[in-house]
Amino acid sequence: MPLRPFEQIVADYGPVVLRVCRAVVGPSDAEDAWSETFLAALKAYPRLPDDADVEAWLVTIAHRKAIDAVRAGARRPVAVPEVPEPVPHTGGDTTAAEWDGDGELWSALKALPQRQRAAVAYHHLAGLPYKEIAAITGGSTDAARRAAADGIKSLRRSLHIRTGGRGRAEGPDRDRCREEGREKGPQEQRLRTEQRGEKR
Repeated sequence: MPLRPFEQIVADYGPVVLRVCRAVVGPSDAEDAWSETFLAALKAYPRLPDDADVEAWLVTIAHRKAIDAVRAGARRPVAVPEVPEPVPHTGGDTTAAEWDGDGELWSALKALPQRQRAAVAYHHLAGLPYKEIAAITGGSTDAARRAAADGIKSLRRSLHIRTGGRGRAEGPDRDRCREEGREKGPQEQRLRTEQRGEKR
């Protein structure tokens, strides 16, 4: 079976890889990690076996690039003359509101240990099984499952505190959540089902 055109690979898996990169390295470095992932993938793609799991392969590359980005960021000093004041959202720019929400989620993700953050991203965003996550991050399948479960538990607790215990978003945030829910793929819809099952 011939390999699909690489442009199709980018179109099919680009959004998932970007979500993974954003969860692992944060919004500011995600696009660089995404670009590095697909540049490396482009070079290796002709040698990819026909029966390879393309998504797992891409997430493995993204994992390595994310580690590189985290290490580089730790070594790179950031100098600013002064810290800018946050710009209040007036309701006219939906993009600003989306970034505000992402910033809150990233703050919670960033507080997780690296292994938990990776397990949450690879399982709940990329939809990888724990066996493949263990192969990517090292360790056992059970350890990957435990890291993802602990990460989700910490995120729920952290976001519950940040939102003041509100169960649902209100007003424009609620509408945005509904819109995002329509755009989520079947893997992320499956996540919600799994989470409801855990609570039972």
